[in-house]
Amino acid sequence: MKNLVIMPAMAQNRERMNLGEYAEEATIIMDDPVKPANHFIEANTQEVTLNHLKNDCITPVFSKDNELTINHAQFVETIQDAAQSFFSGEKVEQATIRTSHIIKGRIPEAIHKPANQLLESDKTIYYERAAFSIDIPTIYETVGGNKLNLSIVGVRAYNQMNLYSKKVPELFRLAIGFKNQVCCNMCIFTDGYKDDLRVSNTTELYRAALELFSNYNPAKHLYLMQQLGNTSMSEHQFCQIIGRMRLYQCLPTGYQKALPRMLLTDTQINSVAKAYINDENFGSFGNELNMWKFYNLLTGANKSSYIDSFLDRSLNATEMALGINSALHGDEKYKWFID
Repeated sequence: MKNLVIMPAMAQNRERMNLGEYAEEATIIMDDPVKPANHFIEANTQEVTLNHLKNDCITPVFSKDNELTINHAQFVETIQDAAQSFFSGEKVEQATIRTSHIIKGRIPEAIHKPANQLLESDKTIYYERAAFSIDIPTIYETVGGNKLNLSIVGVRAYNQMNLYSKKVPELFRLAIGFKNQVCCNMCIFTDGYKDDLRVSNTTELYRAALELFSNYNPAKHLYLMQQLGNTSMSEHQFCQIIGRMRLYQCLPTGYQKALPRMLLTDTQINSVAKAYINDENFGSFGNELNMWKFYNLLTGANKSSYIDSFLDRSLNATEMALGINSALHGDEKYKWFID
């Protein structure tokens, strides 16, 4: 890996980021990347501001003891603070936040008003699900001709918690990886993802975020992604893989459990097939398809996932791409997908 770009403060902290055996000398440059216009997740989400979450949304409680949850705004602010602390000296952008599944209510004084007579001040809202992305554009690399920025992604979904109980440690999902700037696809690797982060307060959340950042090995992650560009598949092999992925969901339970997991839905697999033909960045209709492009077809399709399944499928896209890449070189684990 020749061109991992790290700003001066980051270059001083190479040991902390575990660059180790995978990294060569860093190139230190200054840059002002252009913020991309598209989104890291789409589905049925809408973009909101931190100010909106703080000032316009109520905070859900655990109903049995009326204890407050950690709300979405506190989640975003805690991880933003942790990122700015850990990556001190780097440019840490403000979080881009997207929400879904709005929960509407009323203040007590408006309980008996007809709906068409409600004032904005009579209404209460909060969002069942929220996701955010914090980019660190001064830490980046080029893979397959695409610029990748280091990015932190958080996901919170109240539907995955029992708010009818007493207060218990709350569930969060947090990841650090790279975002492909040409398409905003998220690239998540195993050691950069906490899928069952349970904490009781923002202090524990802050500490867990720092631990995740410290354990993540960006150079190893980049190295694995770079290797994907060295292998290609034929159109026939791609069609075989798409067909097997469609079959996967219909397999008997025992048969399916014997195979590596595959989390993309039929609709998303159809999106991969369409993008193979039409995508201007990663489509390869009529030609060989390298595994880096295949990986981005998977991560692109994943942007249609709901917030609560987004990061699990992001990681699974990495598992699928790396596994099939190994299968093309004779490894047995993912062989079923290309048989």
